[in-house]
Amino acid sequence: MNTFVSAQTRKPDGDDNDHPQPGLTMKDTVLDRLILRLKSLGPLFLITVVIPTVVAILYFGIFASDVYVSESRFVVRGSNKSSMSPLGLMLSGGGLSGASEEGNAVEEYLSSRLALKEADSDGLLTRAYTAPSIFWFDRFGAGGKRDREHFYDYFLNHVKVEDETTTQVLYLTVRAYGAKQAHDINERLLERSEALVNRMSDRARQDAVASAQAEVNQAQDRARGAARALADYRDREGVIDPEKEATVRLQMISKLQDELISVQTQLSQLTSYTPQASQIPYLRTQANKLQQEIDAQTAGIAGGRKSLSSASARYQELELDTEIAGKQLATALASLQDARTDAERKRAYVQRIADPSTPDYAMEPRRIGGIFATLLLGLIAWGVLSTLLIGIREHRD
Repeated sequence: MNTFVSAQTRKPDGDDNDHPQPGLTMKDTVLDRLILRLKSLGPLFLITVVIPTVVAILYFGIFASDVYVSESRFVVRGSNKSSMSPLGLMLSGGGLSGASEEGNAVEEYLSSRLALKEADSDGLLTRAYTAPSIFWFDRFGAGGKRDREHFYDYFLNHVKVEDETTTQVLYLTVRAYGAKQAHDINERLLERSEALVNRMSDRARQDAVASAQAEVNQAQDRARGAARALADYRDREGVIDPEKEATVRLQMISKLQDELISVQTQLSQLTSYTPQASQIPYLRTQANKLQQEIDAQTAGIAGGRKSLSSASARYQELELDTEIAGKQLATALASLQDARTDAERKRAYVQRIADPSTPDYAMEPRRIGGIFATLLLGLIAWGVLSTLLIGIREHRD
């Protein structure tokens, strides 16, 4: 209406921009000048600057939903006393250090589909991001994309985890359209991260102990097998310890030889001085028996397949196997104890530095900044396109 009135009252010579017509206010004159100026800029300015800015004003000023940001800070710590010097223990606070592997795992987990699935197990995230109170453009499902893959992309745009390389502190930031919802989602993700670290720590300890326990079981089997083979050999050969039995038999042979020498001495004396003595046949018989016994005992120690010397070789092999198996078992048991001790030292856990916050007010969107950013980008686009069009026209001319 103001434009129409202005057009009807404008002077024919076009000098109405300098002198307002009677009945028109200064505001009407400025608006008219603005409209005329916009018209002179052409449709390109309207498309690149005016329309986007108007849309930005409507979106950021009226429709955009408030976004609340909840933040938590934590660090994944692990005990590493065995690999640190006393000075390092003192500087690190009693052997506690950042567990970088677990921290990296937590960072990757929070950006994974598993984190979305576990955190949304009871529909917490679905309710938070699909509430009807959220503007449809900000709400998940705008454009009809409601599958889990698009929900995962939406989740990544609202959950962010960053790490501080020097302090190894992890910052978890969650954006939601309600203060309590942002806090609950952050708390849920933090709890799942703690559960993940606990699972990884338990798994590492169980694997280390299980590996050592498997070695112990193998060593026990070898020791049992060696002991069983030795026992079977003793039962089969009828000997307990060939070496000890050989020693006893040698002592026995020595005694028999002493008796034989004594008998032979007596026999020699009687044969020399009293050849008709009645004891001579008895002594000769006794000497023969002693010699036979000595020969039998000597043959039992060495010379035959069933001699103690032959049995001793196989016995020593079995005894050596038993001794080696026993030492291996002792080593495996010591390794198992060390593995259990190391497993306790390698325990990792999540140490909270700051619990998830409950924001008092919406941090986003930055409405004024968004409008000015849209205007600035529009002006830049308009300037670039205008320059290109002028160049094209000059090239045609």
